[in-house]
Amino acid sequence: MTVAELPLWTGQVPGALGNEEEDRPSLISYLIPGDERRAAVVVCPGGGYARRAAHEGEPIARWLNSLGLHAFVLRYRVAPYRHPYPLMDAQRAMRLVRFKADEWKVNPELVGILGFSAGGHLASTVGTHFDRGTPSSSDPVMRHSCRPDFMILCYPVITFSETSAHVGSIRNLLGPEPSDELCRHLSNELHVNADTPPTFLWHTANDSGVPVENSLLFAAALSRHGVPWEMHIFADGRHGLGLAEEHPEVKAWPGLCARWLAKICADS
Repeated sequence: MTVAELPLWTGQVPGALGNEEEDRPSLISYLIPGDERRAAVVVCPGGGYARRAAHEGEPIARWLNSLGLHAFVLRYRVAPYRHPYPLMDAQRAMRLVRFKADEWKVNPELVGILGFSAGGHLASTVGTHFDRGTPSSSDPVMRHSCRPDFMILCYPVITFSETSAHVGSIRNLLGPEPSDELCRHLSNELHVNADTPPTFLWHTANDSGVPVENSLLFAAALSRHGVPWEMHIFADGRHGLGLAEEHPEVKAWPGLCARWLAKICADS
């Protein structure tokens, strides 16, 4: 495996507040050596848009490598950065992986996104607020689509509605008094359509950090629009389990997801 870090922008970073490490979003690549083109996954760690949880980054990339997939951990901007900058970073990451598909031996038609908690919100935002690229752009990266070919959402924040929202994510991403219009715009269950990517979701029923209704709302929206999806709800488990290697039931999710991924890759 080859590990390297690449800035999302080589010049001025749009919206940068300074020039420190946290002002320079990047993509950490975990590439499997060889000439075979492989599916790839951009990983968005959680952290309430205030930080990026380490256990939801590199360990996930290495697990994806064990399945034969290239992986990329996204160092997206968090508070004090607010919307649209985390989304801009994630969309740029998707385009960059496709731009470098030849160099990195990536199948550009099998580039997915995976996110935990607030990173799941970011991933689902990319999957419901995407474009196909701008062919006339002077920036060659921007000519590529940012649409994920599939999504993996792990105990994700989905909705910014009052009843099931994760208040910390809203505050960090949108500020203390966001408008109803902006909250609706980033309540991703409201923006699912027939072109939303196939999705794998998992959650625990008694998650006290991000209510399970977030995943249920997204799955229901996918179902209404005929988008393929698979969801697993485990009866018990705290928020933020990551690979859940210590949990007797929830540790099954990576195997379930691996089976789903194998089918996605085989069908494409």
